[in-house]
Formats: sequence, C-alpha cells, structure tokens
Amino acid sequence: MSCTEILICTTCRPPDVPREAPAPGGLLLEAVRTIVAAGPQAQFRPAPMVRGIACLSGCGRACTVAFQAAGKHAYLFGDMQADAATAADVVACAALHQQSTDGLLPRSSRPERLRKGILAKLPPLDQPAACPAAEPSSGECA
Repeated sequence: MSCTEILICTTCRPPDVPREAPAPGGLLLEAVRTIVAAGPQAQFRPAPMVRGIACLSGCGRACTVAFQAAGKHAYLFGDMQADAATAADVVACAALHQQSTDGLLPRSSRPERLRKGILAKLPPLDQPAACPAAEPSSGECA
C-alpha cells in the first residue's frame, strides 16, 4: 500500500482575506498536522505525509488540498474552510485514499466537506512516460 500524501496550499486566500491576515491554508495545514500528530490514526499504516505547498494553482478557489500516492489517482479540492471540522474530514479522506487500491474517491464515500469543491482528478502515473526521441528537423512544415 502506497502512503498518501496530503498537500495543502499555504499561500492562496479568498478575496475577503487581507494579505496581513494568516492564509487559510496555513491554518488548515496546522490543524491537519495536529490531528495526524495526535494519532496514531488506526486507518493509517503508515501515517500520511502532510506537506504545505507555496502554491497549488487553485487561487480562484482558495483554500486548496490535494491527495496523491504512487500508482493512485490524485485529487485536488478547493473552497475548503480552515477549521477543525474540515481538518478532520481531510484526514479521514486521506485515509480513504490510502486504503483504496487505485486511489478513487467516489463522492458518496468522501467525508461531507470533501463531497464538493473538487477541482481535479488525475489518473495515476504508473510508469514514467518515455519521451520519443526528437527527430532532426528538415526545416519544412509538415
């Protein structure tokens, strides 16, 4: 079983949050880390990695959270609230992702706060893609 990584954007913020105020993602990151550190979470073997990322490019839908693991679908969610209930749902959703063989997270099985706000679902990268060798250009358009 591959370990799920929880990624949380620490820089983006909704339009109503001033630059002087803490970014909601930073607050959510700390809340998620607190829950994981308080574990051991029975649903995690091994415990998830939790990482703050300077930008997940979900700025228009701030506060963003992603789940990824080797050989599994990756997910990106936006419009998350920076509170304890969302942090608990993020950890619970990460557990579902980790327990899944393919990483698929059907809407009906996700915790309440992650049933909406999905920005992307990416298929797993099972094998590194081999780039075709570049052919010398003849200078003519094909």
